[in-house]
Amino acid sequence: MSARTLLAFDTAGRGCSAAVWRDGAVLAADQAEMARGQAERLVPMIESVLQRADVAHADLDAVAVTTGPGAFTGVRIGLATARGYALALGIPVIGIGSLRAIAAGTDPAERAGRILLVLIDAKRTDVYAQAFHPDLSPASEAMAKTPDALDAALPPGDLLLAGDGGAQAALTAAGRRVVRAGAPALVDPAVLAQLAAWEPVPSRDAPPRPVYLRPPDVTWPAGAGPAAPIAHAQKGSA
Repeated sequence: MSARTLLAFDTAGRGCSAAVWRDGAVLAADQAEMARGQAERLVPMIESVLQRADVAHADLDAVAVTTGPGAFTGVRIGLATARGYALALGIPVIGIGSLRAIAAGTDPAERAGRILLVLIDAKRTDVYAQAFHPDLSPASEAMAKTPDALDAALPPGDLLLAGDGGAQAALTAAGRRVVRAGAPALVDPAVLAQLAAWEPVPSRDAPPRPVYLRPPDVTWPAGAGPAAPIAHAQKGSA
């Protein structure tokens, strides 16, 4: 365990959440489901949980944030806000993949004997997905696929589904036995903080990179393009 006092937050999915964690306990947390508006909601939510936890900015050892995959705007909001707090306070940012964070919020008893498949709605017709063994070690790489293409990319076995992505019908049609997890579909900021607390504290000069898995839903005019290339995730756990 590396960081004693952590501020953790998530805006990568269809929600906005924040928590303050210290020495193995969550001091305060808040969460709201929303399709948009995280940019306006996040900082007031952060300041509210800090106040309720009676933790000053100067008491923070690190900031933890989800790195995606998820909504492009939401991922950017979270990372930019984390970077802002980190620069202002001189503390590092710990990045945690959204799929991993959702996986960690599931019940071990439900995972027993099953492959855990975390699904995040990727809009279009895709889902972001990653499979995990019952001990939460990765059973597949993180990927963006249509529901019909998921079965072939997964290890054999019964499935426990978590997250807000929809693929149950396609997986059942492919012959899988599928059960829905009882855990919330969104990232629990308390779980995010707990994961980050056990991560090695990174250098302040090495902020986490976003995990996108695919290009954004933007069509650039001929000869035009973004000012900088989008950073795509490398193959592996997200």
